[in-house]
Amino acid sequence: MDHTPGFLKLVAQAQKEVKEIDIDEVAKRLKSSKDFVLIDVREESEWKTGHLPGAIHISKGLIERDIETKIPDVSTPLILYCGGGYRSILATQNIQKMGYTQVLSMTGGFRGWTEKNLPLVEDEGP
Repeated sequence: MDHTPGFLKLVAQAQKEVKEIDIDEVAKRLKSSKDFVLIDVREESEWKTGHLPGAIHISKGLIERDIETKIPDVSTPLILYCGGGYRSILATQNIQKMGYTQVLSMTGGFRGWTEKNLPLVEDEGP
């Protein structure tokens, strides 16, 4: 997907304020210990095409509204991912502003994960 210059500028500014984690490190952490919450911030239609094992879904459009209800402890380690790594940067920045202290954005996103042929969970439907 081609992104607009304004969007890329916004992401670049947010990127200065957030920490990122690479796909290999996320895969390693998923295998060794699940001491974090993995959050897929893609749209519901994207989530239904498949998602990372152990992930929960809170779309970028709703994360600021729902995060405190779903994960009330602001010190909970969180890893966010999206399709390519940009929306998760913006979502990470916003929930950090809400007081969450251990938030990482996964570089490369879902697309990078699938390119590495890492495990996926297919949606089982309603």
